[in-house]
Amino acid sequence: MSDTIFWDVDTQADFMHADGKLYVPGAEEIIPTLAALTGYAHGRGLRILASADDHVPGHRELSDTPDWRTTFPPHCMRGTPGQRKIPETALRDPLVVEPDAPATILDAVRAHQGDLLIHKHWFDVFTNPHVPAIVELLRPGRIVLYGVATDVCDKYAVEGLLARAPWAELWFVADAARAIHADGVDALLEEWRRRGVRMITARDILAGLAG
Repeated sequence: MSDTIFWDVDTQADFMHADGKLYVPGAEEIIPTLAALTGYAHGRGLRILASADDHVPGHRELSDTPDWRTTFPPHCMRGTPGQRKIPETALRDPLVVEPDAPATILDAVRAHQGDLLIHKHWFDVFTNPHVPAIVELLRPGRIVLYGVATDVCDKYAVEGLLARAPWAELWFVADAARAIHADGVDALLEEWRRRGVRMITARDILAGLAG
């Protein structure tokens, strides 16, 4: 298997569909692109690591009076259709990694040949305590990241990877992502560029640039 992995951030129905509980503006427009990236990865034997919100009442980002920056209305509630990944980004033989999984989950990850689904209870995928060790275990040479939302969960994933996986090339597929607050995206992407993140298009990926 290539040392490139695709990192799919939160492509769940509540974010991706206009009738979802926390629709990210414009997210429906990128579904065909996400489907193409998923098919590309699977067609070339590239592992997909996907994160997914998995909420229950009381999680700290949920609020009935949200500020839309650090708190949001209830969304991706466990067991609801909105919590599921959209069909276009369905994973292949996924191993689900829960935040409270025992440490032996790393043995399962080591032996697993399919995709990984990381459940999280807050924006930052690294609040699932197993993720740093999984990144170290996989030690990918290149990480191709996309999904929603650019200014929230993508941001935490990108900045967490910059801090924890300095050996990896980090590519952000800008046309396969959308933001909740689009007004700050240009500045955010420019900051990532300065820190070494490579901005890429889905067309470049599908043309074979990622292997």
